[in-house]
Amino acid sequence: MPDIRILSAEEARAAIPALSQVLADCVAGGASVGFMQPYTAEDAESYWCDVADAVAAGGNLLLVAELAGSIVGTVQVGAAQMPNQPHRGDLKKLLVHRSARGRGLARLLMEAAEREARKRGKTLLVLDTATGSDAEAIYPRLGWERVGVIPDYALWPQGGFCDTTLFYKRL
Repeated sequence: MPDIRILSAEEARAAIPALSQVLADCVAGGASVGFMQPYTAEDAESYWCDVADAVAAGGNLLLVAELAGSIVGTVQVGAAQMPNQPHRGDLKKLLVHRSARGRGLARLLMEAAEREARKRGKTLLVLDTATGSDAEAIYPRLGWERVGVIPDYALWPQGGFCDTTLFYKRL
């Protein structure tokens, strides 16, 4: 049975090696999440240090999925917004290690992220994802509304332009 939990800044710092493994695996598998191949767990460490700092500052919620005590998935909610957007959060970096896929972890992470965002007064979440990716298919099944597509928004990790689909969900 998976365990989904929110990490404190201290826990996030301690989890950097495991989080780095998850991120590196997803990029190696072709996930367009901001990084280019080749990308290693060592490359990911500075990213996760920044995330831990954002958690410490109260700007991010960091959730993880664990199986048998090992982190195999994660998602973030960017909670710090401009003064005219206190009700909105940004869903970021839904990642599940390829070895743990097919067990409903993405759904569990998303449900927990939405629940925690709601507890913090968020009534609207937004996200973007690579058009045509496996991840894009997840969000409509979880009640997210597709807004549209921005062409050539980013690059696939192996190179080449990647369109991006925008979604939102009212909580």
